[in-house]
Amino acid sequence: MSIQLITANHASALAATLAGRANRNARGFGGGVYPITPQTECIELLCKQTFDKGAVARVESEHSAMAVCIGVATAGARTFTASSSNGLAYMVENVYAAAFARLPVVMMAVNRTLGPPWNIWADHGDTLMLRDAGWIQMYCEDNQEVFDSTLLAFRLAEDARVLLPCMVCQDAFVLSHTMMRTDMPTQDQVDAFLPDLDLPHRVAQTPRVIGGLDFPHETEVHRRQFAEAMFRVPAVYAEVQDEFEAHFGRRPADRVVPYMLEDADTVLVSMGTTAATARAAVDVLRARGLKVGSLRVRMYRPFPMDLLRRHLAGRARVAVVDRDLSPGFGGVLWGELLGSADRDSLVQNYLVGLGGGDIRPEHLVEIFEDVLGRTEAGAPVFKEVG
Repeated sequence: MSIQLITANHASALAATLAGRANRNARGFGGGVYPITPQTECIELLCKQTFDKGAVARVESEHSAMAVCIGVATAGARTFTASSSNGLAYMVENVYAAAFARLPVVMMAVNRTLGPPWNIWADHGDTLMLRDAGWIQMYCEDNQEVFDSTLLAFRLAEDARVLLPCMVCQDAFVLSHTMMRTDMPTQDQVDAFLPDLDLPHRVAQTPRVIGGLDFPHETEVHRRQFAEAMFRVPAVYAEVQDEFEAHFGRRPADRVVPYMLEDADTVLVSMGTTAATARAAVDVLRARGLKVGSLRVRMYRPFPMDLLRRHLAGRARVAVVDRDLSPGFGGVLWGELLGSADRDSLVQNYLVGLGGGDIRPEHLVEIFEDVLGRTEAGAPVFKEVG
């Protein structure tokens, strides 16, 4: 292994490169790519790489980028792309198609505000609009996790018990353009970790029907099979964690990550880089003698309801921080978490950092103070942080 000072965009590209080369004895590697700020540096670096078998295709739009991924994956090759914000919105049709075809595409998504008005900074609304598209979704906290998650996403998505696409999400600029020390494995280590992809339904000598018409009952069966595969993800992910640790000496984070929860009566729940800031806020309030803790949702799909119920059981108050907005409702994470909290818990939603505002420890301390002073939950609170 070697330590490199790289951005999360470059971490994702290098992980995809190592994974692509690892499939050289099978059907190779490929994917369609199209630039969009703040993802562009990822595919720029990827396009400079060479592969023993396969290549990435530069196309004219995000819709075409995912269409190429569908073709490459259907041929049985390891497949990768990257996008962000309105680029993800433009490729939505094919995002669903890749999932319903049970193709293990891996996509790095840089979370950026949807426009217009145009905004290039962090917001989780772009990937959360795809929460029903059938993709595994993981939200990363730092550059090392972006690299590791990209590697393990291939192992998870390509597992015969899963065969679902996987989205690795990172906050725009906070990670995508920030350089951090990142531990990079060798090609031999990645080769040992990633087995050759053997897609059972790839197009080859055996005739296949692609994109046929389902009648109602057939759709019912396919949707049930799809759901069963998604529900198998947690158990397979645990195995992948073990394998990753055995090969690389570090363990990927669990689907949810608790901090100081042992005796906490008040918990702040968040995703992405906000979780690191939440831990700093917890430390401040712990120094004041307050029993608070935090919980990071790392794997959003499949939704970790079992773990959330376990960690939130018996908590008096839960503050859910959303870096997104579902207009007319509130935060997406808050809405899905409500079914996981105790009936007697006060669960309050806070909308923070929309459009990329800088979320600082003092902002989350204020949120803790607000929820601690409440006797009942109210409407989602918009907290402007500039």
